Amino acid sequence: MVVTVTALEEYWTWKSWVASANEPECDFPLQNLPFCVLQMQDGESHLGVGIGDFIFDLHLAAGNGLLDALDSALRHACTAPYLNPLMQCGNGAVSQLRRAVMLLMTEGTDATQIKILEKLLIPREGAVLRKPVQVGNYTDFYASIDHATNVGRLFRPDQPLLPNYKFVPIGYHGRASSLILSGTPVSRPHGQTKPPSADLPTFGATKQLDYELEVGVYVGTGNSLGHSISIESAEEHIFGISLVNDWSARDIQAWEYQPLGPFLGKSFATSISPWVVTMDALAPFRVPLAPRPSGDPAPLPYLSSPAGAAAAIDLKLEVHLSTQAMRDSAQLPVQLSSGNLRSLYWSFAQMLAHHTSNGCNLLSGDLIASGTLSGPEEGSQGSLLEISHRGTTPFKLANGEIRSFLQDGDEVILRGFCELPGLPRIGLGECRGIIAPPIAHTHE
Repeated sequence: MVVTVTALEEYWTWKSWVASANEPECDFPLQNLPFCVLQMQDGESHLGVGIGDFIFDLHLAAGNGLLDALDSALRHACTAPYLNPLMQCGNGAVSQLRRAVMLLMTEGTDATQIKILEKLLIPREGAVLRKPVQVGNYTDFYASIDHATNVGRLFRPDQPLLPNYKFVPIGYHGRASSLILSGTPVSRPHGQTKPPSADLPTFGATKQLDYELEVGVYVGTGNSLGHSISIESAEEHIFGISLVNDWSARDIQAWEYQPLGPFLGKSFATSISPWVVTMDALAPFRVPLAPRPSGDPAPLPYLSSPAGAAAAIDLKLEVHLSTQAMRDSAQLPVQLSSGNLRSLYWSFAQMLAHHTSNGCNLLSGDLIASGTLSGPEEGSQGSLLEISHRGTTPFKLANGEIRSFLQDGDEVILRGFCELPGLPRIGLGECRGIIAPPIAHTHE
């Protein structure tokens, strides 16, 4: 897909008086303004947007009258301690807010105004961020057909994909209570495992801890119980996207997943990025979903829409690993894989339409994740389960260390960004997590 600047809104050519926002490799140019929640020195939480190397404090901007041109409900939402009230205002109102902030931050702003605005900029380095959204419900899908096929071959070589995969966007209900912010250590979980060679299961810390490269969408406005969201209107209910790492204990998962699916092998932790990028910021990077192979069934009517012509996002994704030994010797993280969100088999709109097709009510702030994102070729796998072929093919890192699954002290870093010639880079920031030793198994 080729997008020219002339085909876009005028603001895609704007520059900012915040110099770092104009750097070519900057994740957060003027056109991005990803939302976050700042923890202030007094313990309060303030909504903010990233711009260059700074965070612009929306709470203080509203309090100082800088957003008075906006609707009072929208201004009030900017003073909430999390994003949910802003999400409930609807995407149209959020677009108005983003444009108002762009006008404040654009090159050519009056020098007197800039002096006022500079006082509301907080350096990103050293800033303390909180989870941006109060998540009531978390659903994880299985929308990458390449991942499903890769994993299926490991467990069912004769039938990698189950018969329903190409008809139904498969998902499971996860644990909102164990969503953790990027940078929070992940304690190696305990669970029941049973290797094929063992007669009986045992209980202990997982030996096959894994990451999952995922992207999630946050629901902006939900739907009433008993009513569904149509495929045509589904994207109106999406507030924005974020990086997600759904940590997995593969040995626990392999023993427990039959017959009902993911449970304790998943529910111990899921890391989320502190940054939420709006769909407006991603508009130039919308592309069709990867074409379905010849012979695949067309989606059923409730999952089909002409809007599907731009149902995906050309979002590049990377997984990096930093081991304790690498950090001790001042070595940079090594890239394990890269992929692209456009390779999904099922779009986020289809996920929402299917999720609500039985009348299930989604709430503002609910998190819907893609499932592990993988491509068909080597180097594009979104998990160690695939890279190491279920642990049977260990691989060597650049410093000589060997890995099949994650070891204590390993840090996983997810990154995502959109790039096209002539347009500013739109980044999702990072989602990090470091593996901590298991906590002694105690009861409360």
